[in-house]
Amino acid sequence: MKRVIIGLSGGVDSSVAAYLLQQKGYEVIALFMKNWHDTSVTISDECPWIEDSNDALLVAKKLNIPFNTIDLSTEYKARIVDYMFAEYQAGRTPNPDILCNREIKFDIFLKHALALGADFVATGHYCRKASEIIDGKEIYKLLAGKDQNKDQSYFLCQLNQEQLSKALFPIGELTKPEVRKIAKELDLITAEKKDSQGLCFIGKVKLPDFLQQQLDPKKGQVLLVEDSKLEPVPPFNYTNCTNEELASLSKKIDFSKIETKNIGEHNGAHYYTIGQRKGIGIGGFKQALFVVGTDTIKNIVYLAEGENSNALNRPALFIKNEDIHWIRADKKLSIDGTLQIKARIRYRQALEDACLYQKEEGLYVVFKNLQKGITPGQFCAWYSTDELLGSGVID
Repeated sequence: MKRVIIGLSGGVDSSVAAYLLQQKGYEVIALFMKNWHDTSVTISDECPWIEDSNDALLVAKKLNIPFNTIDLSTEYKARIVDYMFAEYQAGRTPNPDILCNREIKFDIFLKHALALGADFVATGHYCRKASEIIDGKEIYKLLAGKDQNKDQSYFLCQLNQEQLSKALFPIGELTKPEVRKIAKELDLITAEKKDSQGLCFIGKVKLPDFLQQQLDPKKGQVLLVEDSKLEPVPPFNYTNCTNEELASLSKKIDFSKIETKNIGEHNGAHYYTIGQRKGIGIGGFKQALFVVGTDTIKNIVYLAEGENSNALNRPALFIKNEDIHWIRADKKLSIDGTLQIKARIRYRQALEDACLYQKEEGLYVVFKNLQKGITPGQFCAWYSTDELLGSGVID
């Protein structure tokens, strides 16, 4: 009998995943990951990890599977929280959920599970795994979940072949309503539990409050960028770009060289992220204001008016060579190689037509249509139909 250790989170998805593994004849052991227990930054008096741990224990008892807790809070702080602070300090926007999967669930947790004799680890992600023998070698594929509204493959875009070979995603073929129906039929305490919100494992948290633990508030200027001061994006063919076009289309706008208007002040440029609309606190404009740039050195936040602004919508992005990751290493592009793909730059964004261009200096991703809020520090993930081929950190 194959042994599977499942990360039982106290939510409905991992609860049903554990049950489905049982039904397939696996020996199932539940492990709850305690990765954060600083309650000083959670909202009101909620303490998510204690409630989640209790729910996970009750589910394990109901399913009659062994239950243990593992404390990874030291590793989580070092690999996720400290990284977040450093990225925000540098004016970039990290994605802690993707890092959490790469660094915690499918690295430290996976190694711990294998040391306990596990053949596989399982999670409650809405995604699927497949494999194919290519040139005599088994190649693993990460596929989108059947429920397109809940597909979570994007969050796993940094996994490698070794990690995928040991991973199981039991609910990938189900929709969320189907998962809740199973939980209800089993009378699991998590059946009606709302999906977790906020940061991975930290729970419901006000991000500025969280960042203020290490990043001090500091008053600075809010400057408005007017579209009339910007060069419009020239016409381009996304599948046939010259080297000059790649450099031009992916180049970040230097707002310090553009005439702007002072329209207010903020409490710290590192609290803002590109594409942000809420929490700006400046009114009196016909259209909504969006953050289009931050300068954490000079402590300036740049805004533009309207979601169609040329400052907000850009055609391409660049990924440094060291930040390129191929789940399918056999698909990796050689220098001057190109590949038409579908891509997204954030979770739940619809997949967009795009083309990859591998150059000596790095990888360019050029989209057929302009993309709103391309954000340094976030991840771009690229797909072939429903298979996630690779990803990279946006420069």
